Amino acid sequence: MKNLRDVWSSRFMHYIGEVQKYMQFIFTGHIAIVLVFLIGAGGYQYSEWLKVVQTDFPAEIVIAVMIGILLAFSRPTTLLREPDQVYLLPLESKMSQYFSKALAWTFWSQVWIVAIVYIVCIPLLKAVTALTTTEIWTIFLLIIVLKYISVQGEFSYRYSERGQMVWVDRLIRAVIFGAVLYMGLHAQLILAVIATVISVVYIIIFRKKSVGEPVPYEHFVKIEQNRMMSFYRFANYFTDVPHLHGSIRRRRWMDWLYRFVPYGKENAQKYLVFRTFVRTDDHFYLWLRLTAISGVIAVFVDIPVVTWIVAGALSFATTIQLKQALLSSGEFRMDMLYPLPEHARQLAVKQTVRLAMVTQAIIVGLCAITQPMFYLAIVIVIVISELTAKISK
Repeated sequence: MKNLRDVWSSRFMHYIGEVQKYMQFIFTGHIAIVLVFLIGAGGYQYSEWLKVVQTDFPAEIVIAVMIGILLAFSRPTTLLREPDQVYLLPLESKMSQYFSKALAWTFWSQVWIVAIVYIVCIPLLKAVTALTTTEIWTIFLLIIVLKYISVQGEFSYRYSERGQMVWVDRLIRAVIFGAVLYMGLHAQLILAVIATVISVVYIIIFRKKSVGEPVPYEHFVKIEQNRMMSFYRFANYFTDVPHLHGSIRRRRWMDWLYRFVPYGKENAQKYLVFRTFVRTDDHFYLWLRLTAISGVIAVFVDIPVVTWIVAGALSFATTIQLKQALLSSGEFRMDMLYPLPEHARQLAVKQTVRLAMVTQAIIVGLCAITQPMFYLAIVIVIVISELTAKISK
């Protein structure tokens, strides 16, 4: 048996390779363009808002609550697999070597998110508070320390309590960390240190409870399975993930939509494809989420050019993925037994995708109705969708 640190290292390299394999499909050219425009537009609007923000704006409360919640979410990345419940059982007394590496990666993979959020908030702190530069960066270091405490704390709680009622533990830590930051942002550093000590004591209690307890392999394995499945579902929006099979739901509240498909044998494939789109989670939620992103950008980013670029990019992504997903059904279907025209399914997919994209265009247009020439967003979504459908295979 290898050293447990080596076991972690080999699994980590496999994990990184798996992530990189799908990341190359996620961060493609059009996604990069969208991100650049989003960051630029968001930064511009944020800077313009800072020029007019009132000095009585409750920045301390907002930042303390927001970062306190982010700090509390510190799910450990253990990379444990189902066979480990058997094969690593004889080495249970040495699992601390494995978990030390796992928690180190958990900390470094999560701390940058909190750090970036706080750094973005620094101009707001300078605009509405009397904090000095030294005090602001001291709080930044305090946030790093709190993140380390949070990672250790959530792991100890999950270990001792077998993952039961994790939301209660997160709520308690969010309140404590929020209080620490609120006191720190009011330059009450002594009170902030006292609250930090309380959080450490809280964590030590669960660490002591976990001493002598067997490793909750089943709970940690379930966490890893859920985490990787979430990543695969996200990657599946950009490329085909072979071992991912989406679930199918009735969605009874959408049954009325089937009435728009006229009854008749010539519409058999159209009805089947439309029903597949509505009932398959991967297809339906892909359309729903990308439409929601376009709508949110149209509502909150008051720059028409950015709205048009994002709407066009997401129209392309939605169309090409929906078309490929609906055409890639390779398993046996009952409709294959009937003498339907050869290109009936391709035509049905084209019509279904067109209907979905027209709906997306209308939603984005309504969300952008306060912008000048909002109707251009509708035209862009439809035109790019039609071009994508014709050019793509």
